[in-house]
Amino acid sequence: MNIGETIRNFRLQKSMSQGDIEKRTGLLRCYLSRVENGHTIPSLDTLAKIAQAMEISLSHFFENGAVENGNGNGKAAPQISDDEVRFLGQIRKYSPSLNDSDRKLVVAMVKKMAGNR
Repeated sequence: MNIGETIRNFRLQKSMSQGDIEKRTGLLRCYLSRVENGHTIPSLDTLAKIAQAMEISLSHFFENGAVENGNGNGKAAPQISDDEVRFLGQIRKYSPSLNDSDRKLVVAMVKKMAGNR
């Protein structure tokens, strides 16, 4: 997945410059350049700011055909809803404070709950 390339493509489709994004988000143009060139990976919060600046849904960055998944097989990434992005953002927010055992427990709980539906 090359999120920087995806961001650049959406920005260009919107006829926006990096400076336009900088003005709307407060993110430095040099940071946006690093993201677009794949030198930096933005957080979900930063992606949300960029999406808002471009007046698109955050989920657009993860839609079918927008980016490829990281397994190199060329298949499009599955669609992900805004609710799922928010949920994953919450998980990401708390995961650094979890130890490896707790992370495994959370994954096991999610698998069990998903299997019950």
